[in-house]
This record gives sequence, C-alpha cells and structure tokens, in this order.
Amino acid sequence: MHSDDTTQDYADEAEAMESISRIVSPHGPALLDIYFRVVHPSFPIIQKHVFMDRIRRGESKNIAPSLLAGMYLLALNWWNFDNSLVKHQRPDVARLDAIASKSLSQAMQRPKLSTVQAGLLLLQRPEADSWSLTTQLVAIGQELGLHLDCSDWEIPQWERSLRKRIAWALYMQDKWSSLIHGRPSHIFSANWAVKPITEDDNAFDNQVNPNIGSENENEKEEMEQGHVLFSHMIALTGIMAEVMDTFYTQTAIRDFAKAGSKSTEMILERAKPVQIKLKEWFTKMPPCVRMENVQKGRLAPAGFLHLAYFATEITLHRRIVQSLSNDTSKPYLLYICRSAAKTRLISAMDFVNRLRPEHLQAFWYFPSKINFTLIGTFGGLLLATAPAKEEADFYKTRLQEYRWTLSVSSNRAEFLDYAVQMLDTSRAMLRNLQEKPSLAASHISSVGVPDSSMAKPPGPESTQSMEDITMGEDTPPLTRTTSLSNASVSVFSGFSTDAALEQYSATSRDAGESPEAITPKSSA
Repeated sequence: MHSDDTTQDYADEAEAMESISRIVSPHGPALLDIYFRVVHPSFPIIQKHVFMDRIRRGESKNIAPSLLAGMYLLALNWWNFDNSLVKHQRPDVARLDAIASKSLSQAMQRPKLSTVQAGLLLLQRPEADSWSLTTQLVAIGQELGLHLDCSDWEIPQWERSLRKRIAWALYMQDKWSSLIHGRPSHIFSANWAVKPITEDDNAFDNQVNPNIGSENENEKEEMEQGHVLFSHMIALTGIMAEVMDTFYTQTAIRDFAKAGSKSTEMILERAKPVQIKLKEWFTKMPPCVRMENVQKGRLAPAGFLHLAYFATEITLHRRIVQSLSNDTSKPYLLYICRSAAKTRLISAMDFVNRLRPEHLQAFWYFPSKINFTLIGTFGGLLLATAPAKEEADFYKTRLQEYRWTLSVSSNRAEFLDYAVQMLDTSRAMLRNLQEKPSLAASHISSVGVPDSSMAKPPGPESTQSMEDITMGEDTPPLTRTTSLSNASVSVFSGFSTDAALEQYSATSRDAGESPEAITPKSSA
C-alpha cells in the first residue's frame, strides 16, 4: 500500500480534474444527475451516497479523474433529451475522452477499485468497445482480489457489497466480450469465488449516509428495478457463458468435427440442459423487468436484458444450424432443427419490432449493438443454408423488414446504425449465393416437411401448430401465412419443435431408430 501523493503522476491527476471541471462547467451537477437517474440503476458499480458525499465536501482528490470523466461521457448520451441542457453548447466529448483514456492508463500502474469502475464505464459506450482493455481490467481485478469471496473481510459492509457488484460487472464484461469478439474468456469458474448478490447487499447499499439526498418514490422504484435487472443479467450471463464453453471452445469444435455426420445429434444432446436453464430463467423473470412494464414518460431499461436473452438463444441455435447439411443431414432432423431456428429468429425480430421509445432511449448494455447484429446475421445464415428458393425468399423479406425497423429505431438509439451497417455488409456477401431450387424441384413440401418418399408424415393425432410454440410471454405467436414478392409461403406448422427435438434425441439414443421412423408425439 502506497500513498497517492508520493507517486510521480499525482500532480497530473489534480490537473486532469481541473480540466474535466472546465470542460463540463457549469453542467457537471446536471450530468451527474443524469448518470445516477439513467445509468446507475441498471449498472450499479458506484456507491452513490459515498460518491456524492465526496462531491459535496469538495473532496475531488479522492475521486479518480478517469471515473468522473467516464460518468460524464456516459451521461452526455442523454444531453439532447434533457430540456435544461439541450439549449446549451455540448461539452467537448473528444477532449473529455482523451483525458479519461490518459488518466486510466496512468491509474493502471497503481490500480484501485476506481480503476476498474472507470474502465467498465468507458467500455459501456457503444463506440468504445475494446477486447484488450477488457483483458487488462480482468488482470487488474485479480490483482485487487475481485475474484475472491470478501464476505469475511474486515471492511465496511457497503464496501463488500460494492466489491461484489464490481466483480460481477467485470465477469459480465469478460463473458460478453468473449462472445462478441470471438475470443477465449479470461475468467474461469474454478477460480471465481464471488458470492451472488443478495437483497442484503442492496439494503446495506441504501443505508449508507441515508441523510444525504433522500430519493423520491420514483427513484426508489427505479433503483429496486435496477437491482433486479442487474441480478438477472448476471444469471443470464452465466447461462450464455455455458453456451460458449459447451459449443464454441476449441475442444468442443474438435469434438464436433470428429463426430462427423453425428455432430448434430451430439450438439442437440449437449443443448438440452442449457435450453432447460434458459426456460427456467425466463419463467422466473419478475414483472418489473418484463417488456410490457412501461410507464409513459419514464425510461424502460429492460430492453437490453431481453435482447441478451435472444442473443443467447441465437448463439445456441447457430451452432445447431451450422452442423446441418442439406446433402448429408437426415431430412426429418434437418426440418426439425431449421423449424426451431426459424421460430427463434422470428421471435427475436418481433421483439425488436415491439421496442418503444421508452425502451430505445434507456441505457443499453455494451454488447447490445452486436446482439442486434447477431439477429440479422443469424437470418443471413438461415438464408444461405435454405434448401429451397421459397424459404430463402422468406428470409430475404424478413431481413429487409428487420433492416428497416433498425434504421427507423436508430433515430432514438444511434448505436443501432452499427447493426444496420453490418446487415448491409452481410447482405452484400450473400449476393453471390447460388440460386436455390424451387419447392417443386426439391423434396421439400410447401410447409418445409420432407415428402413421403423421404420421411414418414405425422398422423393427425400428433399435430400441433407452431403458433403454439413460444418461449414465454415475450415470444409472440407466429403468423401462419407470410406474403412474399410473388409467392405465399406458409410458416412451418405441424409439430411442437421442442417436443420433437426431445423425442428425436431420446428415441435415437435409446432405440437406435432413424428419424425417418419417428412420429412425433403431440405436446399439450
């Protein structure tokens, strides 16, 4: 432990703080108010009362310049939505960003909790995502013991709770960065001893300096909702990390390659436990973070949580679709898996269609721009691998609609421009696809089922409309008929996809029957 004032760059910190104050003056208090109203409830990695106490006492020397600059930079995203600020000249974001980056780099030489806090806040900006900075923060977090259980440490209770929130925020940063960058995670469960966040942690947090700025009822409600949102995002991240560890490690990829034509069955078997966890997670979601919980005039920040759920589902189904082959996969298995993937894609796109201004203008967690992109690229994958022209045309139409929705929504959430650009890039890559055969020239019926020469059709007692297959309240019913440019193609119907998948796995494993011999049981 060393005193800050004995370090070589201590004077630079004081100068940085003065520069930050000049840049945002006289709007510093208003920007901090925006930060704690919009960002903090959903991303509570700062102890609000301790921080504000230091600000009021003029103890800015105890606040890291990079942390304060990061808070201002995030708050500036809502500058135009604040009636008291929009009429004034916006502070120089470029200068503020330069100071924050330089100060953070210097702080990494003698890191504290504020170093990790500052880095995490700077990484929440849509334009500032960095895999290298994420890995540095993980290393610093380990140096500070954030991966350890601090329950019995001789520090104030509020600091233990704060350490846990910072630790889990760092965990999520590592795991979601691993997904969106396609890089190996640096945090492993065997060396992660942090206890889950509890109601007691939130209670202790609210009890610190209770006489400083009492919140009104709306602020208390938003903080409670934020704690639930943060906790559920942590739980979902754990499931997403399991998807990555199960299907996207080099070991898993090698196992699937060795399995050859049996790789799809292997993937489906490994997917079942994860699918169960996802369903249970969604079922346990409290009403306060449901998408329909929207009050006019108040931001609804739950959008990024539901988007992350769809991104996790798509990441799982992407691996299943990638294992399929129109030439070598068994026809009925091909149909079942592609039907399930189609259901997930339509549900995700319809979720985006239902986003309201209250959702779009709220805080969106850093991987959101990539998660929106994942929906589009998954549609591109289904388009590229479609066995027939009519199905390919269906995906072309849905992708065009999805791009239009994103471009319109970007007026309220500028980071969606990135997803639009990635969709355009993906569409350009798909232009050279070989023309698909029509349904008449293929062995696929008008509802996507292999014909009688290739698979046994289901009996009437075992049918169930795909409109009935949903993953929860946020998954809307499917439309039976979708009009295309010159054709009308029925949405896949006839079976409960999840039930058929489970039956296929169980029957082929226990009885050794081929998919052609299986008639799915109905699922009530």
